[in-house]
Amino acid sequence: MRPLASRMAVMTGEGALSVYARAKELEREGRSIIHLELGEPDFHPSASVNDALKRALDEGKDRYCAVAGVLALREAIAAYLHGTRKLNVSPENIVIAPGCKIALFMAMMALIDPGDEVLYPDPGFPGYPSITVGMGGVGVPFELSERNNFQPDIEEIAAKITPRTKILITNSPGNPTGTVYTDGVQRRLAELAVKHDLLVLSDEIYARVIYGGEYISLMNYPGMEERTLIIDGFSKSFAMTGWRLGYAVAPPRIVPALEMLAVNSYTCVAEFSQYAAIEALQDRDGTTPRMVREFSKRRELFIRDLNRVPGFRCSSPEGAFYAWVNISETGMSAQELCRIMLEEAGVAAIPGAAFGAAGNDFIRFSFASSTVNLQEAVERILLVSAVWQKTEIAR
Repeated sequence: MRPLASRMAVMTGEGALSVYARAKELEREGRSIIHLELGEPDFHPSASVNDALKRALDEGKDRYCAVAGVLALREAIAAYLHGTRKLNVSPENIVIAPGCKIALFMAMMALIDPGDEVLYPDPGFPGYPSITVGMGGVGVPFELSERNNFQPDIEEIAAKITPRTKILITNSPGNPTGTVYTDGVQRRLAELAVKHDLLVLSDEIYARVIYGGEYISLMNYPGMEERTLIIDGFSKSFAMTGWRLGYAVAPPRIVPALEMLAVNSYTCVAEFSQYAAIEALQDRDGTTPRMVREFSKRRELFIRDLNRVPGFRCSSPEGAFYAWVNISETGMSAQELCRIMLEEAGVAAIPGAAFGAAGNDFIRFSFASSTVNLQEAVERILLVSAVWQKTEIAR
């Protein structure tokens, strides 16, 4: 038999999904599992969004539509980005995709040639290095370290730029750390991008999920409009994970390439869901701010409770809905701790190495779950924590 394409041997999956699969197996066996592994809000779109979807179907909006997306939605996104991020974006620079991942995948496919180097955060979303090597590129991680409050180290990034460096990936607020890049860091990242003529993929899927302050997109900085691609979508800010709606905002010269890739893959995104997305963006009911306020309350309680667990150390994230817990003082590996928590306590979480080598001593918990579940999860973890306390004593 002929072998598969070589790219399949170097691309990787997601730790969250493998943990989720095992957790579901345990549930089928009758076990009680608290799911804190997936980054999925436990909210749903407002009734007005669902009504807009039904109305669109009733009006026959179930046909092929423009490859880049329904113009009314692209206009709504442009207005939304202006209102929430002070960006002046043309609807012509927006391409709708069936999910944020596809938007990211298409952007990287359009930009990466074999041998091109891509700078990406570590720890970070697993798709960044996986897609990079799948396209024949070379992934170059830059560390988000606890000693630097998980902010990018500009000197490290600058030292890793070579003549082959083509793309810088940023993610603020970040998965898994919850870090919101400071204005000073972003300004210096922009200066590096301009100086070295880098393209920037700014993953802004969590831009609305921040706990204080005003979000600033990397595209706002001098010289960045012509070199930045924003990747965003509806999953996190609007609790529309299963709708699979994302988009890319790209410089005019790159948009035709994204459209060409769309033509050769998914043709267009479902028309009726795009009309519902317009209603979501308008957010007449204040659903997004209300959801973020609830996440903020959970964050405060959950971080406090996690820090009660022996050997756990966790600072409060500035955005997203993840607790990034340092477990080095437990004396056990994150992989083993996650196994114990899942198999013995029924709490599903992700070993930090799933997000890169810099995450070896960490575990990611999602607090996009009810307060009751979060409190119960910590109580269960405390019950099994004697396992690693014994290990620490033995050491």
